Amino acid sequence: MASLPVEVLLGIYLGLLVGIIPALVSWGLAFTFRYFAGVTVPAFGVAVLAIALAGVNGGLLALADRSITSSPDAERIVVAIIVVSMASMYAHSKGDSMGADFPKRFTFQSLRSKTLSKDVVELVGGSREVRIRVVGEVADMEGYPPLPEPLRAEIRGGEWTFPADLRLDELESRMEERLETEFDLGDVSVTVDERGRATVVAAPPFSGLSKRIEDGRHAVSVDGLLPTGLARGDEVTLLTADAQIRGTLVSARSDTVANPVEPDDPDIEDSEKPPQPVRAPTTDGGEGRLTAAVHRTDAQPLLRASRAKVVVEPRGTRREYELVSLLRRAEMRFRRVTPHSGGPVDGVALGTAALRDTYGVAVFAVRKPGGWRIAPDEATELAAGEQLFVVGKRADLDAFEEAVA
Repeated sequence: MASLPVEVLLGIYLGLLVGIIPALVSWGLAFTFRYFAGVTVPAFGVAVLAIALAGVNGGLLALADRSITSSPDAERIVVAIIVVSMASMYAHSKGDSMGADFPKRFTFQSLRSKTLSKDVVELVGGSREVRIRVVGEVADMEGYPPLPEPLRAEIRGGEWTFPADLRLDELESRMEERLETEFDLGDVSVTVDERGRATVVAAPPFSGLSKRIEDGRHAVSVDGLLPTGLARGDEVTLLTADAQIRGTLVSARSDTVANPVEPDDPDIEDSEKPPQPVRAPTTDGGEGRLTAAVHRTDAQPLLRASRAKVVVEPRGTRREYELVSLLRRAEMRFRRVTPHSGGPVDGVALGTAALRDTYGVAVFAVRKPGGWRIAPDEATELAAGEQLFVVGKRADLDAFEEAVA
């Protein structure tokens, strides 16, 4: 008979050898019952079944069998039974948790709901950020003219910073918006992998001022003394001899500026152009000319004026950014969801749906035929095709969207 330590080691080896199949069966039972029925199988019953499958005289009854406990291999068998029990209960625990977390149906969105690798996350000023770089060549989008080579090279050499807690699909949407805004692209598609490497397919700008002017506004150009740092999108007030007009800056060029706030002059040779920054360009100040988007009724006074004084309006505090920041600190997100016909909330009032209790989300806006309804009451009836803005934890939002959209 071997010594006790050797018997224990042999028991562990025997338990691992014969416990693989019982552990798999335990995991399968726990996962199946939890996933399909929402029921947790008792761990003790699974352990007994696993030991029985291991072939030790009907499970735990083997410990009461004198022929087993008094045999020369008693220590080995008892240790093997303990190992099989522990392995089966561990597999049962994992199967139960996986059955609870596993999505009820597969969608492309759930497969893309991945986050970046921790290796590419940087800590900047107390916040976790990631730098996205473009890899490979920037491809041309099918159906559009090819990109100009200088623009292709500028996108290829760019670098963008985003919060590191975004999912890959959210990160791709954010980067597409950034590229469209910074380079005025006609269309763009971005794919980001877990290493923060982006593949870009883009279409060149196919319009000029008309793309930046809102409906109901006119673009008017006027000369004036431009302040330093004026950028596209700034709110400005233009003072003329007989009018005071507010508008949104569309483009501006100082007489001595190297980087005007408008597309480059195609007549200038590429070798003569200064390097462009990968950000919204600004003016250097001084005498120049700007184009502003103003209301139709304000266009005529500007057209009559040969010169105007330019006053930049403060944007003030962006409370919406503060709201998003507070939600993120509380690990909350918001999302726009469109319920489908015949779904669990179609034709149901908010009070009856009890979304907070059922899904853990709250609706703070509903788009009705007459417009948006903010903070709807419990009597508001939801309908298929209406857009909902809901807030909640990411997992709850995913489950809600899976259920109703």
